[in-house]
Amino acid sequence: MSYTALYRKWRPTSFEEVRGQDHIVKTLKNQINSGRIGHAYLFCGTRGTGKTSIAKIFARAVNCEHPVDGSPCGECSMCRQIAEGASLNVVEIDAASNNGVENIRDIREQVQYPPTDGRYRVYIIDEVHMLSIGAFNALLKTLEEPPSYVIFILATTEVHKIPITILSRCQRYDFKRIGVETIAARLAELLEREGIEAEPKALTYVARQADGALRDGLSLLEQCVSFYFGETLTYEKVLKVLGAVDHEVYQKLLEHLIHARVHGVIEMVSSLVEQGKDLSQFVNEFIWYLRNAMVLMTAAEAEELVDLPADAISALEEMTKDLDMDVIFRYIRILSGVFPLPFFYSITLFFRANVFCLRNNFLSNSIKKHPYYVLYSFTHTSDIFSFLRTLSIRYVI
Repeated sequence: MSYTALYRKWRPTSFEEVRGQDHIVKTLKNQINSGRIGHAYLFCGTRGTGKTSIAKIFARAVNCEHPVDGSPCGECSMCRQIAEGASLNVVEIDAASNNGVENIRDIREQVQYPPTDGRYRVYIIDEVHMLSIGAFNALLKTLEEPPSYVIFILATTEVHKIPITILSRCQRYDFKRIGVETIAARLAELLEREGIEAEPKALTYVARQADGALRDGLSLLEQCVSFYFGETLTYEKVLKVLGAVDHEVYQKLLEHLIHARVHGVIEMVSSLVEQGKDLSQFVNEFIWYLRNAMVLMTAAEAEELVDLPADAISALEEMTKDLDMDVIFRYIRILSGVFPLPFFYSITLFFRANVFCLRNNFLSNSIKKHPYYVLYSFTHTSDIFSFLRTLSIRYVI
């Protein structure tokens, strides 16, 4: 039998298996138990949060012969047919490739005929925001007053692109980003079923990289497991596969910044380039590290809000105790503007300009105590290029 990706193999088949969307699951189960089922639903939220999975579970549940607390039993003939994709009662449509008026006209013709088996005919329209204006207009009347046996489930990641006339005809459900702890727990559960060992720290890092999307977390995890097949998945192995670096690297980089050690910064960046690290991810992770520094500088009991080991938190607190909040803000603003300029070149100039100003007495005595304050003269990395061109008339950097 051919291999099935983890996110497909472990796609939820009942409401009890859904993670991180309890508010939506509870509402839909109550509707099924009470018989108060709507005719049109709009599922909106970021990728990988369970929109299509819950739509499929709901489609099975409304047609299930023996639902269990609002969830499909998974054993009756209707549940099996829908799960195998053999039922005509559930129609999945990709609006990205079927976005014309003709496609909606086909749906309008199909809804005239009641289902031969089961109670409802369910249309799941994924990426519904990709429909053309004409297709939306053609869908309006059918969506407003469909036959009693028809249910529409519209799924989208860009709800702002959907006309208000469509929104007003649907029950809207906003899917939340799934928390790091929830994703990590789910990954650990599935790895146990797969018979694969992994460190909790490694799974927590993968969950954080998933950015609230469980599907992304499973894809990243599968990539790591494939690279180290048959081995215990450790934190260091995950960093290597995903092209990331340990928090100690960010700690050392911030220390170089604070003390204006331009040579140390350039060496670190050169080393990352030689190792083939993802530099865009490196910048984003360093910005996140600076965010942690800001939390430690301002919040009470901030240790609970920072995703770092205890020793790293202590080192970061010690390093930033004399650092001003405005400086951190400034670093974040400039680092956020590094791209699309060539990363190595722009970040090198970023620090060379800073040290140059210190060396040539461009700063007042009060600012010399904190040489990184020179960054206040820059708004974006493009400003650094202009600044250096001006200085190059008289000096050699």
